[in-house]
Amino acid sequence: MTDARPPLGGLLTRDPRVVAAGVDVLADALADQAVPVERVDWRPPPPGTEAALAAVLGDPGHADANAEAVQRMTTARPHLVDVRPASEVLGLDRGTFLHAGPPLEWDRASGPMRGALIGAMMLEGLAETPRGAERELERGAAVLEPCHHHGAVGPMAGVVSPSMWMLVVEDAEHGGTACCSLNEGLGKVLRYGAYGPEVIERLTWMGEVLGPALRAAVRRHGPLDLMSVIAQALQMGDELHNRNRAATSLLLRELAPDLAAADEVPRDRVAEVLRFAAGNDHFFLNAGMAASKACADAARNVPGSSMVVAMSRNGTDFGIQVSGTGDRWFTGPAGVPDGLYLGGYGPGDANPDIGDSAITETAGTGGFALAAAPAIVRFVGGEVPDAVAATQRMYEITLAEHPVLQIPLLSFRGTPAGIDVTRVVRTGILPVIDTGIAGREAGTGQVGAGIVEPPSNVFTAALHALAEIA
Repeated sequence: MTDARPPLGGLLTRDPRVVAAGVDVLADALADQAVPVERVDWRPPPPGTEAALAAVLGDPGHADANAEAVQRMTTARPHLVDVRPASEVLGLDRGTFLHAGPPLEWDRASGPMRGALIGAMMLEGLAETPRGAERELERGAAVLEPCHHHGAVGPMAGVVSPSMWMLVVEDAEHGGTACCSLNEGLGKVLRYGAYGPEVIERLTWMGEVLGPALRAAVRRHGPLDLMSVIAQALQMGDELHNRNRAATSLLLRELAPDLAAADEVPRDRVAEVLRFAAGNDHFFLNAGMAASKACADAARNVPGSSMVVAMSRNGTDFGIQVSGTGDRWFTGPAGVPDGLYLGGYGPGDANPDIGDSAITETAGTGGFALAAAPAIVRFVGGEVPDAVAATQRMYEITLAEHPVLQIPLLSFRGTPAGIDVTRVVRTGILPVIDTGIAGREAGTGQVGAGIVEPPSNVFTAALHALAEIA
C-alpha cells in the first residue's frame, strides 16, 4: 500500500507557521524574512523554584483544590446587613487598635501608620496631644493587631479603634462575616495618617451621627446585595478600588429612602448624612472591601490550593495569605506606587504602599478590572490602552473569569479572579494594584494615586511553603 502522505508532513510544500518562545533572535530573523511569527512571552521559572513547582503542580489534588477555592470565592453572595461600633461587632477593648497589613509593631511603623494610630489614641481619649499619644505608643500602651486577624479590612493605614462604626457584611451563600470601617472622604483623613483637629472632629461626628443613621437605614432596608451593586458599577465605569462613583450612587439610591423614613434619625441629620455621602465618591469603597473580604474568606483553608486569599500592606511590609497555608503571612518590602501626585507633592513625599484595599484585586476587581474603568487613567496615570492591557495580563495568573463581574469593553468577559501562586511564579507576571498614595510624614494625608505591584519574593515563599505540605 502506497503512503500518500507528503514528506515531513508537508512542511516543505506549505507556508511555514512559526511559534517562537524565549529570546527574540529566531523570531527577529524570521520576521526580517517576512515569515509570520507568533511570539510567546515565555521565560523559565526563577532558579530554585523548579522542584517546588513540580511538587505543587504534581500533587494529584492540586487542580481540584484550586477549582474548589475559586468556586467558593466566585459564588459568595455578600450582603450589607448592619452597621455597629467596633467594640460590639469585633469585641475591641479600650487600648486595642486594628491596622492594615500583616503584623506590625510601633518601632517599624511608617509615617502614615503612626499618624493614624496617634489620631486614634486622641479619638479614644487615651491622649490629649499628638506628642502624648506618641509617647504612649512608644512605651507599648496600645495593643496592635491586623484587621485580617479579626475578619475585617481597613483602607490605607486601616486603623480601627473601639468607638469607630463598622459596616457588617454577611455571605449569604457560605455564611462568613466581614467588616470594614466607614469612609472619611479624601485629603487629610485618618486613614492617610492625618490627625489634626478637623480629622478628630470628623471622626467624632461619624461616631455620633453617621454610624447610627446608617444603622437605622440598613436595618430598615434589610440585607443589601453588594455583589449586585458591584456588578452594575463595573458596567457603569467603576473598577471598585480607586473609582467608586457609580457604586456610591447606587448605594445611596438603595439606602436614601430608608434613611429618610427612619423615625429615629432627625430630619436635619438625614440631610447631613446624605450631603456627606454624596460629596464623597469613595463612600462605597469600604463596603466593597468588606464584600471582597467575605468572598476571599469563603475560599480559605482548602488543602492543596495555591490561590491567594489576601493581599495587604501596612506601609512597611507587603503580605499575602494563601488558601492552602491557613493564616500564615508571606511578606516582603512594600513598594512605592508609580502614579500622579497632588499639588506640589512628588515621589520623594510618598510612603511605600499601604492598606487592606488590595482585597479588591484579590477578589477580582480593582486593578484586575481596570479595563472596565477607562476614566481611571486620569487618576492613576497612563493611557486607556494601558488599563485594558493590565486587565488582560491578569488573566495569565488567575484561575477563572468571574461569572458575575463582567467588563463591557472586553465583550462582557468576566474579570480575572483567583490569583494562583504557581502561575505568578511561572510567568513572572505580578498582580497589578491601583491605590492611593499616602505622604511619608505622619500628619500629611494623601499625596497622590497610582499603580503598584507586590514584591515577587512573597509568591516564591508561598510556593515553597505549599511544596513542603504537598
